[in-house]
Amino acid sequence: MNKRIYIAGCGGMLGEAFYKQFKDEYEIKCSDKDVNEEWLFFLDFRDFEAYRKDVLDFKPDYLFHLGAYTDLEFCEQHSDETYITNTLGVENAVYIANELDIPLLYISTAGIFDGKKNFYDDWDIPNPLGVYARSKYMGERFVVENAKRYLVCRAGWMMGSGPKKDKKFIQKLMKQIKEGKKELFIVDDKDGTPTYTHDFAKTVKELLKKEYWGLYNCVCGGQTSRLEVAQELLKILGKENEIKITTVSSDYFKEVYFAERPASERLITKKLDLRGVNQMRDWKVALKEYIDNYYIGYLDK
Repeated sequence: MNKRIYIAGCGGMLGEAFYKQFKDEYEIKCSDKDVNEEWLFFLDFRDFEAYRKDVLDFKPDYLFHLGAYTDLEFCEQHSDETYITNTLGVENAVYIANELDIPLLYISTAGIFDGKKNFYDDWDIPNPLGVYARSKYMGERFVVENAKRYLVCRAGWMMGSGPKKDKKFIQKLMKQIKEGKKELFIVDDKDGTPTYTHDFAKTVKELLKKEYWGLYNCVCGGQTSRLEVAQELLKILGKENEIKITTVSSDYFKEVYFAERPASERLITKKLDLRGVNQMRDWKVALKEYIDNYYIGYLDK
């Protein structure tokens, strides 16, 4: 009999990859407060009693807690709602997983570091800058300090699920290209590591099978920047000669993106490599697969 996984907050770009990667080998129940797929059930995990009842009724072997507010500007303007969702919601998950004596998966972020170093391994000490980063780091700490068995997996610049759910950098660029823009303004002062949702989910699956509990950086290979990602995207699309990239500093966008962001969010996957379970490919390989799989015909319409 297949093991059972309850996945809370599964309606976003990462949830889509987890559903696809786990549905054939496990019996899963996926929930979210935004029921945007036929395989989703309604649950607001901020409601502890409702969350507890839904999980206990399903009797899972594992609890995956994916959901969070990730829009940094929203978080700065709605700090209480952010902490209720990103921190207290995670505490709810820890209580439930511990009650059932099952492992818990929590998704953390490269954004919990202050960006003063060029890159961060699994053992570097976070220093979060804004409300979003603090809310995620407090969730991470609560899991590490209180869950009986856990996986905390830190993601970088997320890419996945295509135009329907991707609210991040790649989709923002693709939308501009679709609209016919011939010039893209790209910041030249932000470094990081892309994270393809499917590689991320596959890595979690490996960790689960091996029962290598603990905290891991889970990002694609290769250190990069916003500028290099944009250049690579145009190359993949064959539009590097049609569309001009103009480099700007982050201040250029400060009215729209006013939340403080670290200069470097580069993670290295030291522990995954040492454990021999790293399923994260080079970011350029993953980006090409992502565009090929999710954006067929997108620019033609």
